[in-house]
Parts: sequence; structure tokens; C-alpha cells
Amino acid sequence: MDKCIFAIIVDISPLIALTDSENTTMNINATIVLTGATSGIGQLAAIELARRGAHLVLTARDKAKAAATCERIHAVAPDACVDVHYADFSSLDSVAALGFELASLYERIDVLINNAGLHAFEQRVTVDGHAEMLAVNYLAPWLLTNILQDTLVRSAPSRIITVASEASRRSGGLDLERDLFDTAPFTRLGSSKRYSKTKLMDIMFSQELARQLQEAGVAVHCLDPGFNVTGLGRELGFSTLLARAFNWLRIGDPQRGADIIVRLATDTDLSPASGGYFSVKDAKPIRATPPADNAAACQALWAATSALLAKHHRA
Repeated sequence: MDKCIFAIIVDISPLIALTDSENTTMNINATIVLTGATSGIGQLAAIELARRGAHLVLTARDKAKAAATCERIHAVAPDACVDVHYADFSSLDSVAALGFELASLYERIDVLINNAGLHAFEQRVTVDGHAEMLAVNYLAPWLLTNILQDTLVRSAPSRIITVASEASRRSGGLDLERDLFDTAPFTRLGSSKRYSKTKLMDIMFSQELARQLQEAGVAVHCLDPGFNVTGLGRELGFSTLLARAFNWLRIGDPQRGADIIVRLATDTDLSPASGGYFSVKDAKPIRATPPADNAAACQALWAATSALLAKHHRA
């Protein structure tokens, strides 16, 4: 673990609301685990959460990007407590090691934000034999959440926030026997449906977890962050120029995606209290596309995923 600033972890109230007439969201003093925090909406969310007083536990793959993120955070919040832990989300062993490391180091975790993800434009197969997009976007957050679940329950009231996407509506549905194991090649054009399926699974995972934890004091939500220029795809050679053009046109502002993440992590007045899928447009619940709106289908995906990852996760 790298420490951007020295900190002693103490037992604190999980979410302390400081409200005034103009602001009904919390100023927090809580331990928040945030994945995918070294760029895009994750980095912007980290900066805002640090500004509000959170103890940030960030995950990263690249040490240079992590250091740059810490610099940006401390430029805004000089006294921010920020810890960084490293993992490769395409490797289930690496994700599991991260999860057990966090569970051993932090007595409490008040909020877990599953934000890390990618849109690949060609098929790559991980060391575990899974499609890379499936591994990073779905299997990794499922596994990390599973390993940290006991800590989150012990820290109740706590929250689990997963970044999904309305791209899920273009997934074409879900075939468990095919989609959990599909490593066939695809083109850039065909990549969109593969990405959409991983985000559909994220919604289904969140819905089923909310059902399982409904009596545990752990709120579970997912969200659509909208279109963000930072998510255009790092593998497109012209993505930087395209991002600049969209920024100039004020299209795809990543701050909007960061704001909905922060709101779900800190808002004291969410409805529903758990099991919501929220829109970036107005932070109101939206109905998930089938089969994510079907409890039996969500349970079936959970069971299949649990069996697939059995050797890595908690019993």
C-alpha cells in the first residue's frame, strides 16, 4: 500500500450529516473505497469526496497516475486522508488479494464505489480465461464486493454503489451459458454489445445484492453516469482529439457522472432507500431493462457468477 498522506484509522460515525438551508447532502467523515479513481469520473468523484472530508481508499493499477491523482486531490483538500492500493482488475487473483488486503486493514468501510471499467475495441482474454471486458467490468466488482461484504455489514449503515450504464438497453438480453464464457473475437463495431452486456450484469448484480442485504443496513444502488468524453475508449487513436471536440461543444461533461456518484454515496434522502438504479439526468430512479427487472433472472446470474468465482471469494 502506498500512502499519499499518513493517517491513523479510527472508529468513526459512518456518515455524519451536516445540513443547511441550501444543501441537504452530507459533509462526510467516512472511509470510502473507490475503484477506477485515477482518471475520468472516478478521479473527479474522489476530489469532491476528499473535499467533503472523506477518508479515501483508492485502487489503482498505474503508480504514476495514482500519484498524479493524489496531487490533484491535495491541491483541493490539503489535509485529505488518501490511501492507495494497487491491483490489476483483469486478474481475479489480483482482485481477491486486494479485497482481502482491504478487509484486513480497515476495521470499517462505509461506502464501496465500484467505478473501474473499460470499453475494449478488440477481444482480449485474461490470464483466467475470461473476456477482458467481462472480467474488469463485472467479475472484478462482484468479487471485490463479495470479499468486503462482511466489513460493509459490520459498518452498517453503509453503502455499495456500482457504476452501470444505460448502454445496457442495447445488450440484446442475456444468455448465461453463452455470455459468461464468450471469448470470441469482435470488431470495434461489435464491441458495443459486449460492453452493454457487462453493464446489464452490473445492474442485475446490484439488484440481487440489494435483495440479499435488505435487512443488513447496507444500501445498494447502481447508476447511469451518462455519456462522458473520458469514456470514449483509450484504444481509439483519435479519442483525444474527439474528446477535445466534445469538450469544446460541451458534450459529455464527466463532472455530471462524478456528481451522481458523489450524490449516491452521500445523500441522506434517497428513494428507494436501497435497490435503486439512478439516472444522471435528474438523479431519479429509472426502470432497468429486461432481464435486470426480473428478480429470478438476477438470482440466476448471481448463482452462476458465484459458482464461476468459487475458488476466489468468501464462502
